[in-house]
Amino acid sequence: MTYSEKLRSLSAHCGVATSYTDYRGSHVDVADETLEDTLHALGLSFSHDDAGIDAASQYFYTKEATRSLPPTIIGVEGEDVTFPVHVIDGEPVDVWVVTEDGQRYDCHQIEDLTPARHVDYPVDHAGEPLTDSESESGAAAHAPGAASYGQASFTLPKDLPLGWHTIYASSPTRGQAETTLVIMPARLSAADDLVAHPQAGLMAQLYSVRDSGAWGIGDFYTLGTLARHAAEQGSSFILTNPLHAAEPAPPVEDSPYLPTTRRYINPIYIRPGAIPEAAHLPDDAAEALQERGRRHYPENTSSAYINRNPIYADKLLSLKDIYDVERSATRQHAFDTFVEHEGEGLTHFAQWCADQAEPWWREKLGHGEDDDSFPPSDYWVGFYQWLQWIVDEQLEAADVTARDSGMSLGLMADLAVGVHPGGSDAEALAPYLAPDCSVGAPPDGYNQVGQDWSQPPWHPWKLAEAGYRPWRDLLRTVLRHAGGIRVDHILGLFRLWWIHRPVPGEAADPRAGTYVNYDHAAMVGILALEAERAGAVVVGEDLGTFEPWVQDYLQSRGIMGTSILWFENDDDAPRHSENYRRLCLASVTTHDLPPTAGYLDGEHVTLRQKLGILTSDPEEEDANDLEWQNRVLDTVREHGDFDGTPADVSYNGLARDERPDSSAIIAGLHKFLAESPAALTCTSLVDIVHDRRVQNQPGTTADIYPNWRVPLCDGDGNAVVLEDLFRSDEWAQPYFHSRR
Repeated sequence: MTYSEKLRSLSAHCGVATSYTDYRGSHVDVADETLEDTLHALGLSFSHDDAGIDAASQYFYTKEATRSLPPTIIGVEGEDVTFPVHVIDGEPVDVWVVTEDGQRYDCHQIEDLTPARHVDYPVDHAGEPLTDSESESGAAAHAPGAASYGQASFTLPKDLPLGWHTIYASSPTRGQAETTLVIMPARLSAADDLVAHPQAGLMAQLYSVRDSGAWGIGDFYTLGTLARHAAEQGSSFILTNPLHAAEPAPPVEDSPYLPTTRRYINPIYIRPGAIPEAAHLPDDAAEALQERGRRHYPENTSSAYINRNPIYADKLLSLKDIYDVERSATRQHAFDTFVEHEGEGLTHFAQWCADQAEPWWREKLGHGEDDDSFPPSDYWVGFYQWLQWIVDEQLEAADVTARDSGMSLGLMADLAVGVHPGGSDAEALAPYLAPDCSVGAPPDGYNQVGQDWSQPPWHPWKLAEAGYRPWRDLLRTVLRHAGGIRVDHILGLFRLWWIHRPVPGEAADPRAGTYVNYDHAAMVGILALEAERAGAVVVGEDLGTFEPWVQDYLQSRGIMGTSILWFENDDDAPRHSENYRRLCLASVTTHDLPPTAGYLDGEHVTLRQKLGILTSDPEEEDANDLEWQNRVLDTVREHGDFDGTPADVSYNGLARDERPDSSAIIAGLHKFLAESPAALTCTSLVDIVHDRRVQNQPGTTADIYPNWRVPLCDGDGNAVVLEDLFRSDEWAQPYFHSRR
């Protein structure tokens, strides 16, 4: 074999794609240099010659063939599960399971195989070569060199309960090894109920939705108010943007999809005056609280882009004042219990926040670098722990409001793909990430030059070695106050587009990347297990480039997909509503497209051309888009969903400005989806008010487009506050009740 052939063979064995099919259906071979960089990022260092690739291959295959137990074992409740155990050839081995509640079950050996590999150096239970010092210590007694390793196959008992368990293996020479066992549900129980009883909901970018008492940005009080009124209109859930925490002090990242952590929540969504201790502020602090709120009230009726930094600065100053108010014994006990329950994860996050925010606080409070009167670190750690407690209380209150108002699902959380490379998770989860790479996307219809999201990806091997606990802990927090979870780019649980960064912090060419595979049975299984335990539904955003079997796999586990009206087709023809898949969330638009009023006018083409990210001919792109839109509109017309439009009047050949008023079209499109068998349908709040500006243009940064800063406005560009929305004719349109 040539060097390139060996490289490709090792890459494929390590889960690194050597080729892929692009969004146009063309075959693309990945360059050798990209494969080398990706293998290095996974931890396989080698010289780029035959000797180097041979040594790397030997190391990888030996580790596979000699580790006592797999890093994590995934099983499905009630199904047969077999797994390999490696021991010194010919030695007996005992294997058993201890469940999370302490019950012991014996595993049964079903097969012996021929010796797997002869090894001339000592290895540990995980198949890692030992150093000389380790070999000379007691570790060598459990990890002999020059030995033949055999493989035995074992099966799990079928009656193991759902949950997180531990498998043990013990042999005379190697001693005892252990690994994590996860038993997941065969299928989410909530899925079939939704298929039988379809529901409708609302989706909104929380920051963009303001009521008259907001501080220029939507908050948890706003969310509860919106949920209550949406429930009255027939909505069964409300889907928001990710609420993950950004930086602990200004300046803060605008994108909710580039958080500092996915486990904790953004305090910018706190309503300070709703905290019980705010009623007991000293007079000067109470007046400061009122003044800061009044400073931002005018922004609620402004169509100007949202500026988070001054809003968050004022909130933090008042939140500190409230934190300093003595809490009642009951409230203090609740806070202490929260901190204890969250444990080390919250403490680490709060410490990181305290360290990062110290310069900002010193400046705001007028303390110099050497000023001993500045509050100590413990004070600030407590403050940032307290913020998460307040966040948890106010988010829970919004969810309770939603459910008490009649929403069967309540709030639906949104989980971002990854985290900011300089954030808390990047530091705390560093042992489980690949910091030399960034997640992104190859060229596609959204962005034809590819995308670099600047987020460090999960390291698939290290995550498995950790028993996937970082993934589990994240999901548990996100699902705490949610009846559902939308997983952005759920295809990332199967594979992610890795882009190697030769220089940390510098941009890399997204086109020079490749896919790295993950153990989807583990990633999806743990998602399903934690959702099942939380009583939540799961929606996967499965748009983009993927293999067709992926959707089938997700559906078999009861995980819904995402269907966007403009992208649905059958044999290059617009899909009729009765042919939509059942297990999905269907909507007319998404946050990566303009609101439907703007989309109908071709804003997605015009904007990309203006920003310089459209690589095709603009006139041709617009003509093709217009033709497809008209074909979709004719399909909707044929269903009789455009009130007052004769069935024999076609949209074919009409220019954009020759079509009827967009409000009638928008209503008809939602009626069309309501008639589909989709388990969930979702109306975007921007479509109800006929907003036009896009919230996010994929592949652009703040210096190119003001992503995630656009406030809710009507079709004329005037800001909309909730009190006015609820009195409007648009809010009274039947977007939800037809599915109840």
